[in-house]
Amino acid sequence: LKEGNARFTSNDLTARNHSEQVRKSTDAQYPKAIVLSCVDSRVPVEDVFDRGIGDIFVARVAGNFVNEDILGSMEFACKVSGSKLVLVLGHGHCGAVKAAVDDVKLGNITAMLQKIRPAVGVVDYAGDRTSKNAKFVQMVCESNVRYTIEQIRRNSPILKGMEDRGEIKIVGAVYDMDDGTVGWLD
Repeated sequence: LKEGNARFTSNDLTARNHSEQVRKSTDAQYPKAIVLSCVDSRVPVEDVFDRGIGDIFVARVAGNFVNEDILGSMEFACKVSGSKLVLVLGHGHCGAVKAAVDDVKLGNITAMLQKIRPAVGVVDYAGDRTSKNAKFVQMVCESNVRYTIEQIRRNSPILKGMEDRGEIKIVGAVYDMDDGTVGWLD
């Protein structure tokens, strides 16, 4: 994925025969990773990592948080299909994170944002804690990725066990909307 992102940012993308990839993936799939990303249309996950059809699983939800359905999808990807990596991918300028920071109340968005709000509260920052402060929003974005990873480990004994046995890795990263690079979190 790191090499793919380097190709993406240098505009040196792999030429692919999509028709052939469709035919080859008809009967089975063996993606190496599952990426949990935000629904933001400006973060085209397969392109960001220069991956083709059948290369990665992608789960998307505004604010890249986990719930029972996404955890089940991750368990399917790893335990059933053999993926070796769970990547939680946040991104800068995230509207869902900004809305969680400002505690927006609006229809079903309200309940959705409650899954992100814990990541806001744990950020140690004494300055302006609103969405108008880009530095604080970036801190919450990274906090949200880390919080989501904690939730994966806490709420999926399958994935936690696989990680503990060294069968998979669970990692986090943040996509930089300004230059297309992916910054990997410790």
